[in-house]
Amino acid sequence: MADSAKATDPAGAADPTKKPDSADAVDSAESDEPSSPLPPRAGWFGWRTRFPLAARVVRVGTSVLAGALLVVALVMPDRLDRMSFQSFLRLPVELIVLAVVLLVLPSRARRIAAVVTGAIVGLSTVLKCLDMGFYETLARPFDLVFDWVLLSDAADWMKDSFGHSGEVLAIIGVIALLIAVLAGSALAMVRLADVLARHRPAAVRTTLVLGVVWIMCFTLSVQVGGVTLATKGYSQFLSNRVKYVREGLGDADVFKKQLTVDAFAKTPPNQLLTGLRGKDVLFTFIESYGRVALDDPTMAPEMDKTLTAGDARLKAAGFSSRSAWLRSPVTGAGSWLAHSTFLSGLWIKNQQRYRTVTTSTRATLTSYFQKTGAWRTVGIVPGVRKSWPEGKYFGLDNIYDSTHLGYQGPYFSWTPVPDQFSLESFEKLEYGKKNRDPIMAEIILASSHNPWSPIAHTIPWNQLGDGTIFNQIKKEGTNPTEVWKSAKPVRTEYRKAIQYSVDSLTQWVQRYGNKNTVLVFLGDHQPVPTVTGGTSDRDVPITIVAHDPKVLDKISSWGWTDGLKPADRAPVLGMDKFRDRFMTAYAK
Repeated sequence: MADSAKATDPAGAADPTKKPDSADAVDSAESDEPSSPLPPRAGWFGWRTRFPLAARVVRVGTSVLAGALLVVALVMPDRLDRMSFQSFLRLPVELIVLAVVLLVLPSRARRIAAVVTGAIVGLSTVLKCLDMGFYETLARPFDLVFDWVLLSDAADWMKDSFGHSGEVLAIIGVIALLIAVLAGSALAMVRLADVLARHRPAAVRTTLVLGVVWIMCFTLSVQVGGVTLATKGYSQFLSNRVKYVREGLGDADVFKKQLTVDAFAKTPPNQLLTGLRGKDVLFTFIESYGRVALDDPTMAPEMDKTLTAGDARLKAAGFSSRSAWLRSPVTGAGSWLAHSTFLSGLWIKNQQRYRTVTTSTRATLTSYFQKTGAWRTVGIVPGVRKSWPEGKYFGLDNIYDSTHLGYQGPYFSWTPVPDQFSLESFEKLEYGKKNRDPIMAEIILASSHNPWSPIAHTIPWNQLGDGTIFNQIKKEGTNPTEVWKSAKPVRTEYRKAIQYSVDSLTQWVQRYGNKNTVLVFLGDHQPVPTVTGGTSDRDVPITIVAHDPKVLDKISSWGWTDGLKPADRAPVLGMDKFRDRFMTAYAK
């Protein structure tokens, strides 16, 4: 047998002096140590060969960093107010599941799975960051169905603030950051997959141990610093997102059905709002005037003084008032959604609903006034700085935006025109004209719009002129950069801004109101969480002011509070319910 083997394969005898070629060496290595890692690559300019210790440190450090990034992405909250050191000391079950999946997959499938899951984790990290911003301003998460249009508004804000170049640079920066996050998370996942493959026995044992630990901690509800150690929060986050998307996609059909239901659609014009014929009816929104301004113990005392002084002014001029609460569909921002909810009688909770209703034939409270032919309908909208096609939908005969009010003074932060000047312009342009028809006006008071610094203060009405007097007032105001360093000064400036708006309005009624004046003023939404402290309360005050006692007699059954300040337990009505209730009360 041995002779036969030698005959058929004379090279079979090993020559101790002959070195195996490279192919033989690789085959031998693979057969002897099938699980051993490949030699490290030489790297750029062969630095790994020349500096093996540094190469090992970099390799281990990169793997640790990749693991840390993955854990942070999985356990990171999507709200800044929930961000704490303890929130990162948690064991996510998703990490264990990922390890199991990557361990059982073959090499090619493992790398594909790593890239895909890494990209998903990166996208969810971006979404969490968007949520943080939306919770800070709107007290809600980013809506994957409806909120994309708001990103264009953010671009417009960048353009207004920093010019076209600043807008372009910001967009480029956001795109670059998005690519970096997605690529970084995918590479980190691939790195971890390779580590698991190279150290499979140790990885299997570690995964089993972590799985047992997670089950025990989850069963016993083990906590660290008040935070549950074993978490499945990332899975819940993704599950909630899928749920929100499904609800959002079905919302359009639900809303279209609601759109067709209107109790007054077939009412003849001569039977609409007959109880207000001959009156000037002014619907006035005070930006961000929320319940917190009246309930918060740090703001309530000063606001009480303002409302008490306003009551005294109105009573001296022969006016009475009653107040209650409305529940807004939004908080923090989104004034146009609140305005359209109040006027249309529909719950406008997102941009898609807003676009649907403003392109429909659905009548609004203001358009019903126009439909009667008994009122001239106008809009005072100082916050509008470009075309506003929705104005026609709201039934306004004439619209005065920031370019039509005659203001030559400075901006006050976001606000193009101070409230006192807007109201004075309304008097000059419309209300003070002689031999005019009754007026129905929609008035937006924007001085209390975030960021509240600097803010104007009331001055003698005969000194307003063209508004240039406000240049000095702005110089004396606060610096927004300094104000927004902490919550306390922000809350103080917010309260002052609301006081300024209320003072301007009550002074205007005292100065220019008459026996036919009917004023309905309300907040559109609560301010940002920095002011509210993150409360979920969405209530805003609403007040009806009238000189003629018969006007308020028609709502005597509503249970509203006398005066400008609603009682704590005054009725709370959904903002979408006001239109029909108001029109019913004043139908005769």
